[in-house]
Amino acid sequence: MWINGGWGWTPWMMIFPLFFLVLMVVFMVFMMRGGMGGAMGGGSHETPDSGETPREALDRRYARGEITREEYQQMRKDLE
Repeated sequence: MWINGGWGWTPWMMIFPLFFLVLMVVFMVFMMRGGMGGAMGGGSHETPDSGETPREALDRRYARGEITREEYQQMRKDLE
């Protein structure tokens, strides 16, 4: 029945599954490295420098403008 009327063996029958497999591997690597804020990699959160004291971290945040003067003073007081 399908001698000449069927789809036959085409290269797409091998290329599509390989393409799908490669796509899945790339997706898994992307998710494990924290792409889009994934839970496994921790997203794009900054890690504090090793050896940085809480006071230095507070000074850095204030210098960057992440916290106001009042917040800085209150946090500094809390650290003392």
